[in-house]
Amino acid sequence: MIPAAVLRVCGRPPSLEKRRPPVPGAGEVPITVAAAPITPLDLLCASGTSYFGTPATPYVPGVQGVGYRDDGTPVWFATSAGMRPGDGSMTAAVSVPYVDVVPLPRGVPLPLIAALGLSAVAAHSALTRTGGLTPGETVVVLGAGGVVGQAAIQLARLCGAGRVIAVCRAADALDRAVRLGADAAVPLLPDDEPMTLADRLRDASGPADLVLDPVFGVPAAAALRVLRPGGRLVNLGSSASPTAPIDSATLRSGSLHVLGYTNNALSTAQRAESLIEVAGHAAAGRLTVAHEVVPFADVAEAWSRQVAGDTEGRIVLIL
Repeated sequence: MIPAAVLRVCGRPPSLEKRRPPVPGAGEVPITVAAAPITPLDLLCASGTSYFGTPATPYVPGVQGVGYRDDGTPVWFATSAGMRPGDGSMTAAVSVPYVDVVPLPRGVPLPLIAALGLSAVAAHSALTRTGGLTPGETVVVLGAGGVVGQAAIQLARLCGAGRVIAVCRAADALDRAVRLGADAAVPLLPDDEPMTLADRLRDASGPADLVLDPVFGVPAAAALRVLRPGGRLVNLGSSASPTAPIDSATLRSGSLHVLGYTNNALSTAQRAESLIEVAGHAAAGRLTVAHEVVPFADVAEAWSRQVAGDTEGRIVLIL
């Protein structure tokens, strides 16, 4: 029997239970799990209110994780837990279809890779594949206090951005953004309107070429106003608001491009390519995010704190 975090009632934290280890099916890879992050998608699926519908319970949550194959090779892996029937990464051992397993270089910092995971993949692919970032361009990163935003600051710099401007709410997030490589950090204030935030952003950035937007709402509307003609905004989330006060004149006068991004559009090969690049940067000390390592035995308490936002960044459960 092996330990597993089992969610029996949607909207409540999972509890630690003992389960039989999985038996690998055809085309599946057995993996000993080393670490599993508690991600926003895990929380959304487990709430029972996601666009995937209410998950069948009980199930083991965890849409991604890191661990080792039988030959000792470190790997990152994905699951569909909470989106489709089946168990996820928050257990000591899993069996995963081989297409969802990405071998990693030996010696990579697995807890950090778990914290970065698909958030860093989203930042990297939104900047490069969708956003078309080219060397020397000015990039504005909205939501720079979150994991996607933190990764985007560093990845934009690593991809050759000439200037990187961060936008976030909390004072500690503003300081961290500069430490991570932002040329300037612009505060998002509670009473901001698009015009007022755009004025502060313009003072910091000048004309921008590319906006990475995981928040939407007022920040997105403000950032559009500082894009140079032909500039691009890539939206990959709506943590500030599901709608934004965008006006037609701003879009038309600058011939601006508003682009949508989702990891779901990546092929498994594209996802693996981004993950390997992310892992290489992390192993070399060029890429990190705020995260908190928590023993697996404390999964229920850690889950509750992640829901409440009472954490030092993303929680990563260590087995």
